Amino acid sequence: MTVDHENNAAPVTTDSSAIEPRPAVAGDLFGPRVELAQQYADALARDGELLGLLGPQEYPRLWTRHIINSALIAPLLEGNVADVGSGAGLPGIPLAIARPDVRFTLIEPMERRSDWLREQIEELGLDNVTVMRARAEEIAEDHSFDQVTARAVAALSKLIPWTAPLLRYGGELVLLKGRSAEAEIQKAAKMIRRYHLEDVRVEEVGTDLDTEPTRVVRAVIG
Repeated sequence: MTVDHENNAAPVTTDSSAIEPRPAVAGDLFGPRVELAQQYADALARDGELLGLLGPQEYPRLWTRHIINSALIAPLLEGNVADVGSGAGLPGIPLAIARPDVRFTLIEPMERRSDWLREQIEELGLDNVTVMRARAEEIAEDHSFDQVTARAVAALSKLIPWTAPLLRYGGELVLLKGRSAEAEIQKAAKMIRRYHLEDVRVEEVGTDLDTEPTRVVRAVIG
């Protein structure tokens, strides 16, 4: 049970039986750091509905739809990575747990969410993560990254202008998408040309594991 003391809101109670148990594939993805992933899942289950991070209908698929879905792209990442519109820390926090050798910057404009992200990073002891309370377009002139990722933020035609300017020359977009990924690429043709994106493609990762694979749109700044 969690209470919003600041607003004197009524307690929000999450039925623990409704929360998806940790699947075996989590051990494959997180290895010896799987308990950190469990700690993060517990925090999402505790605070998700109260803070508007997750709807109550997401609890029965908390691991597979959100945490595992995010972590599956970990092998694709390297260097300095930005997570745009991080929200509940998806995909950034699962990725930071799975890849302690990669630097992550979680970009989130909402104060309440960015504060929660900082709390989680401190509680998890993640020293490879920074939170920036900002909109992506506000920091593009002063920051550049090797890769930029985002999940459930916007359609590709809107997402490209927010994410592509954050990339260094030769940097890569790795954007988590659903079944409409190919159609979104077609609709975003104008933005793909405007931002000089090359080798734009959809890939599925995790097809060799006992879980639903994750679709990503990958593209390089030419």
